[in-house]
Amino acid sequence: MNFPHSELAAQWITLLAAGMLVIQMLMVVQGMLLTNIRLFALQSLMLAAIAAIIAFFHNAPHVYWVAGLTIVGKVFFLPWLLNRQVRRMQIHQEIEPLFNSTASMVLCGAFTLLGYIVARPFTSLERLGNNTLGIAITLLLTGFFLMFNRRKAITQVLALLTVENGVMLAAVALTTYGMPLVVELGIFFDVMVAVMVLGILVYRIRETFASMDVNKLSQLKG
Repeated sequence: MNFPHSELAAQWITLLAAGMLVIQMLMVVQGMLLTNIRLFALQSLMLAAIAAIIAFFHNAPHVYWVAGLTIVGKVFFLPWLLNRQVRRMQIHQEIEPLFNSTASMVLCGAFTLLGYIVARPFTSLERLGNNTLGIAITLLLTGFFLMFNRRKAITQVLALLTVENGVMLAAVALTTYGMPLVVELGIFFDVMVAVMVLGILVYRIRETFASMDVNKLSQLKG
């Protein structure tokens, strides 16, 4: 592999990873459920593109499987499933989050800084683009924040999925060009099953409480 090709791959990966982070920030401040689902699909498409670039430029054919599964599962199937749940329950707007948009963006800025600080000691391991690992850690942190900040179960499912996107980006950001294929497949199918189970749970919450506010689960205490 010659240097110009390597440099071109690193630039594309950095650009796409930054795009994933921008989309994550939009999801933090976006209140429409269907829009959040579309943003997640776009973020997953960028992750698939990163995996495809790694597979092509770094001669890692097993990473093509990651790209393909990401497109099938997280760009098409899971967004379709979540869209179906939202339309079925006819609840399209997120209820008021714990932190408003301004406070959320300030906190996400702090998470971004923290992500880069945590990733700094590992920069020597990155060969796929500048600060890709820092962005991956930021996706993890903001995903957990999104899960905490929102009270609708659908949004919390999306937050879980963005955390998994951060894990996969961190895996491919290191010199191994991804975890072993069997581990990647295991994580992927675990997440798929978890989301389908959570989808059933969301529907049952809606049927029982006429709401997707997870705080209403406290009413189950005897």
